[in-house]
Amino acid sequence: MIRVTIPFHLRTLSGAQGEIALDVPGELPTLRHVLDALEAQYPMLKGTIRDHVTGKRRDFVRFFACGKDLSNDGPDAPLPEGVTTGREPLMIIGAIAGG
Repeated sequence: MIRVTIPFHLRTLSGAQGEIALDVPGELPTLRHVLDALEAQYPMLKGTIRDHVTGKRRDFVRFFACGKDLSNDGPDAPLPEGVTTGREPLMIIGAIAGG
C-alpha cells in the first residue's frame, strides 16, 4: 500500500478525504505506477497532475517524499523505500507562484 496526499483543490474535485491509500502493483513501484493507480481510482484527476497527451508533470505540480523533491526524477525511477513500505506518504503539492 502506498500513501498519497494531494492538494485541497484536488481532494475537493475527487471527493477524497485526507490521505489516499493505493494498491500499486510491482516490486519497485514508480511514480508512473502511483499516478496510474491514482487516476484509475479517481478518474476525474486525469489531466490535473500530468498532461493528457505527453504524460509529463504539469508545471505547477511538485512531488515530495522522504524529505526529497522528486519532481524532476523520471516517471520510471523507483520511489524511496519509505514510500514503498507505507511509512511515508508521497506528497503531491500544487506549487505557488506570484510575487
